[in-house]
Amino acid sequence: MVIQDLQRFLESQVPGACVPVDLLKIAKSVSIRRGNQRNVPRGGYGQPPLTLVVDGECCLDRLYGGFFSDWVCGGQWNRMVQFLAVLIQTVQSNNIELAVFFNGALEQQRLNEWSRSQIALRRNVNSVLKHVTVKGTPPPKVWWVAPVGLRTCLRMALRHLNIQVLCTMDDHHQEVIAFCRENNYHGLMAEDAEYIIFDPPRYFSSHQLKLTYKGSLETKEFILDEVARGLGLQRNYFCLLAALLGNYLLTESDLRDFYAALVPNYDRQQTPQEEVIRAVVKFIVNRCDVNNLLSVGAQIFGSISDPRVAKFKESVQYFLNGTKDGFLRYKPFQSGRRDGGHRQSPHQSVPKQEVQESKHSSSPSESHQEPGPQIDPNPLPLPPVPHEVMRTASERHQKGLMCPWVYQVLTQGEVKFGVCMEDENSRELPNAVLFYRPVRQFVYAILFNLHHHTFMARKAKEEGQKGLATEVPEIKVREWVYTKNNPYRTADIVEATPINWAVPTVQRLWFGSVVDDKKRRLRAFLSCMRSDSPLMLHTSHVPQHLLIMATVLRYIMSNPTGPVLRKQELDAFLVTAFSPDLTNAHYLQDLQLPLVTARGAQLAALFMLGVETALFANDACGAPVPWLMCCPWLYFDGKLFHAKLIRANCARSLVEVCDGEIDLVAKVERCRQAILEGIRVEFAHPLLPPMPGAGGHKVGPPPPYPMAHPPGRGRGRGGPVRNSVQGGGVGRMFSRGGQLQVAGVVVGSWGPNYGSSGNDYRPRGTRYPHNGGGNMQGRSESSRFSRTTRGRPTVLAKRRTIKKREIRSSRGRGMSMEAPGNRWGVPQTSRSARFVKSHRGNEGAPGHARWWLQQPVISSGPRRGRPFAKPTLHASKPHLEWPQEPGLRC
Repeated sequence: MVIQDLQRFLESQVPGACVPVDLLKIAKSVSIRRGNQRNVPRGGYGQPPLTLVVDGECCLDRLYGGFFSDWVCGGQWNRMVQFLAVLIQTVQSNNIELAVFFNGALEQQRLNEWSRSQIALRRNVNSVLKHVTVKGTPPPKVWWVAPVGLRTCLRMALRHLNIQVLCTMDDHHQEVIAFCRENNYHGLMAEDAEYIIFDPPRYFSSHQLKLTYKGSLETKEFILDEVARGLGLQRNYFCLLAALLGNYLLTESDLRDFYAALVPNYDRQQTPQEEVIRAVVKFIVNRCDVNNLLSVGAQIFGSISDPRVAKFKESVQYFLNGTKDGFLRYKPFQSGRRDGGHRQSPHQSVPKQEVQESKHSSSPSESHQEPGPQIDPNPLPLPPVPHEVMRTASERHQKGLMCPWVYQVLTQGEVKFGVCMEDENSRELPNAVLFYRPVRQFVYAILFNLHHHTFMARKAKEEGQKGLATEVPEIKVREWVYTKNNPYRTADIVEATPINWAVPTVQRLWFGSVVDDKKRRLRAFLSCMRSDSPLMLHTSHVPQHLLIMATVLRYIMSNPTGPVLRKQELDAFLVTAFSPDLTNAHYLQDLQLPLVTARGAQLAALFMLGVETALFANDACGAPVPWLMCCPWLYFDGKLFHAKLIRANCARSLVEVCDGEIDLVAKVERCRQAILEGIRVEFAHPLLPPMPGAGGHKVGPPPPYPMAHPPGRGRGRGGPVRNSVQGGGVGRMFSRGGQLQVAGVVVGSWGPNYGSSGNDYRPRGTRYPHNGGGNMQGRSESSRFSRTTRGRPTVLAKRRTIKKREIRSSRGRGMSMEAPGNRWGVPQTSRSARFVKSHRGNEGAPGHARWWLQQPVISSGPRRGRPFAKPTLHASKPHLEWPQEPGLRC
């Protein structure tokens, strides 16, 4: 629609319409508007503050912290919270008050516009995943896509920082401008040209908002008097301009013939939007009369009987309802109840049936329009919702205290889901929205009391009572989900699924205050997430702030259709949640990722959508988990998860992933035990490497960490590492090289073989970073004597080797930890070895991990392969022991 380009046109083509300002300086010189003084909020300094309404939907990237490149990893939530804390502190210390709005309305009337924007985001996602797969680096900011769960995290973070957060209920634009006028706010900050048409008191650009290091809060302000002067229009003609530029009521396809008559050789794809805007402005100045819309409509469309004339009048009326004089006549739709009939939008001036007929009517220009969503005007029959439940849902929704899906399902029986960071052609990972549909089916049954209706119907049938319903009502909800075969063309009809125990009614879950009600709330939530197991309630295994994370991971692991996660990926999620670096925003900001993988980005998106679904179930069950324990920055960070995933894919054990922190290993093991309790554990397998001669091509840079064990020896952590982005493509496996020892003397060594084809050639002497374990020297340096003797060392070479060995033995051979069932010890250098004092007095308690010292014992004859090492217990070193878990695995 051309109206979306109007703000950029005013900023670039109309001189004086857009000027840079500093909001902090404006706050110092602000004066109270004349009028109603009672509702004006007062600042903390005894003077009136600068009050601004912020449309959060227009500045998601600015509130997130900017276009820093790590958004593709799944969201850096702690860094976002840190940025918001600095922003809010600056705002509040300079006497500015904010009210942030998020779109919580279903807006069925804008569904066509919403679907087009989501399809455009889908193209961005495809470009991002292709870039990450080919190059293994973060994508450019031009493809920025909001991380999954960003709106939820922003609502929680702003609420945590004591900022007023609101969610719209029926029409987002109308409710934002109405709140601004009713509460006498000084201005509006957004990035949508429709707000300019509404003629707010002051209008600031949210896209240009910058918090600078010099302590200023800069943006640009649109001077509406200069806008009218630059366009040559009176301000009361803005509504007519917006209607003729196209919107969700009168679309650009409806106006194609009108544009073709104004602009010679008009083409929707090639004609610049500036030419169209100038032509429409010229037409309004010369030919239009705002007081006679019928004549203007007949002049544009040729006849008063054309169905597009009714759309034109409705569009003009919509924008008039947002102006200063028109908003008083705007009455919000009281959506506390469903009447079962056609739902009428608050801005419509014509009956709903007439609008539906006009939308389906044939016009000369609609033959070229792309097929949009097929909206069924008949609502699905749903059981009535109790009044107190609907009132509570409405209040909590409006204040941003509840997942918006709850209110949408209760009022309209319909919900829509945007696209997320996933490959629509992937065979490894499922469609994220469809993957969590069983959870939503349980939630639908709870919200509409399916178990109660089933019980009452069975009781009425058994007793034969007349006048009572003996049939269980059908509970079906429409879900708008993007799939490759159905890109928002039709809605999926999803039926509620009852839980296999007597779930209380939604009134009892929401308002019950006894201890049993609290227990049933928590059990209902855990049942929705397939996590109703004993260990989930033990805080020694699952801390309270990690309960949401644990339920999501358990749901993923219990997928009945097949495994989704690999073992090292599950460990990466858990290590990220328990890592002490999770809350260190400065460390995460400086952390550099050597490789970005498409599979890692998709796993993060899958997990975050699971978090949103879990919060939906939590709110529907009466919020048994407090909202402070639900914040995603307590257990996840996309960038840290990516770093741990890269490490886990190459590490020999969990100890290496945890950087030698044994207490961290114990926490991860215990949480994993609770997550996998009672389910058949089956991990996904990595893709097979290409066959020799298959002509594999390079998909990405080599992994930052080489293999930590010789090839042929089982890793036990999900299979070998492949040099490819973990989401598809052809890759190759790497070996770590090795050493040849005779009688304990190193006589030859070789580096890893990085090359497998002409495109993958790398010099043999190239060094790659590693994290302990094994000699990773290149052949060009470590095998300088073995190249000339072909493995038969000369006397000089032997002397050099023995000399090096003596020096190495004087430094010590390091420490390694062995556990029952683990044949190979985990090498630890003397610096990274950490000792934990024993909890018991007996040094020789069986079944516990111990510290062992490997001392070489040279035999009289030559030996091949691994040198013999006799494990000797060091009595002077304390052994590692966990008092409650004898089977510690490392």
